Amino acid sequence: MKRRTALGMIALTPAAAAAMFSCAPPSAEDDTTLLVGATLAPPMLDPVVNDAASIPQALLYNVYETLVKLDDNGEMQPLLASSWEISPERTSYTFHLDERATFASDNRAVTAEDVVWSLERTRTEGRAVLKNEMSPVDTIEATDERTVTVTLTRPSNSWLYAITSTSGFIYDSKAGVDFASQAAGSGPYTVQSWAPGSDLVLSRRDDYWGPVPYFSEVTLRYFADANSQNSAMLSGQLDILSSLQAPQALPQFDDRERFAVIEGTTQGEVVMAFNNSGILKDKRLRQAIRHAVDHQALLDTVWAGHGTLIGSMVPPTDPWYEDLTGLYPYDPTKASELVEEAGYDRSTPLRMRLPVVPYATASGQFVASALRDVGFQVKVEELDFARWLDQVLVSADYDLSIVSHVEPRDLVKFADPTYYWRYDNPTVQELVAEADTGTEEEQRDKMAEAARIISEDAASDWLFLLPNLAVTTPDIRGIRQNATTLSFDLTTLSREA
Repeated sequence: MKRRTALGMIALTPAAAAAMFSCAPPSAEDDTTLLVGATLAPPMLDPVVNDAASIPQALLYNVYETLVKLDDNGEMQPLLASSWEISPERTSYTFHLDERATFASDNRAVTAEDVVWSLERTRTEGRAVLKNEMSPVDTIEATDERTVTVTLTRPSNSWLYAITSTSGFIYDSKAGVDFASQAAGSGPYTVQSWAPGSDLVLSRRDDYWGPVPYFSEVTLRYFADANSQNSAMLSGQLDILSSLQAPQALPQFDDRERFAVIEGTTQGEVVMAFNNSGILKDKRLRQAIRHAVDHQALLDTVWAGHGTLIGSMVPPTDPWYEDLTGLYPYDPTKASELVEEAGYDRSTPLRMRLPVVPYATASGQFVASALRDVGFQVKVEELDFARWLDQVLVSADYDLSIVSHVEPRDLVKFADPTYYWRYDNPTVQELVAEADTGTEEEQRDKMAEAARIISEDAASDWLFLLPNLAVTTPDIRGIRQNATTLSFDLTTLSREA
């Protein structure tokens, strides 16, 4: 049996763990407030029924916790589970809950019953992506009050990884609330107030069962306009600008006495999505689009040169990364020839439907111009994010779209023919399935093979990998350089005296 704890094979008592990992909790009288500027506001608070990544960005690890979590290096660490065991055949996971863990609502202990209820809710009521992530699960059982055993139908390399994020949210099963508008978790913060589209205010739990975070109150303030967000930071209204949406504005923050700039990597592939079941079912047209776009010029124009060209759905931090940027070099002549060869009907424009976020709208303008130059007709439509989720992501009512997919290791979505790309390739599906059940080496090799096939097939185009660009006041400490998870983790932050 494999036994995992925070320190490898060394199991700590809860008291010892608290002594090692916690610092003195802040006083309840401290006025330690934090204002964070963000871009996409969560449309609701329940990630089980809504795909918006902004929900876990605000709530994961802050309000809701998971059995295990990923650290800055992408390594698995305990959270609600103080340790866990994996059977030799990799089909049985036994989690031992931290006996200190409690829910915020009434300080009730987190029990195995809550874990079973939460994971069953996700796999039965969850949206398609979550159900797919939970599909290897056969049974979820409470062995005793603080032990949960999850049995899989087959080995799965991705399942434990998946439950470090949205699939693994543990809810207070006794809360009796509407999770869409109220949160009930075990994390170090609670939702104090929520003004949809505007502010989400989190309040610190001074009775939190783990290390108490520094800030007593955190306001996540959402800005639809990048210039307004930058102005708020420049005028002293914010402590952190969590994701700079206008990299051209970076020189405004060169004053090191007032600002600190953090630049790192993310898992966010900016995908130009193709609807493979419509006009773009013809591979030649998809290839033409990829040849028509000068990706380096787009990156320089749209994102001031910040970011990474990738050529596939795999960021360089994944074990199966291969640089595939050379598969479709910028070649407008070749693009025009492919458009002619495919017999594209110019009376039928490609419908490019974009969410109203800066990288998407700016990239859309660049791409539309490039496509018109090689013979395509393009109709651009901008949608608020809620409409984009409904009409594009859910209903696949589009030909082209642009959005950043920020979920880690999301290449597997190309193995789902019902996903909004409508990409149906049995070879890719088989490779992804074999990678999930195989050894670590087999997973790496088969995922790399799948990524190459997907890119060669021009199933989509990958414009660039979003950088992690943040601006803070110089007294803020603990912000992570690299965004390795969906969470904007507030628990590591503090202010220098």
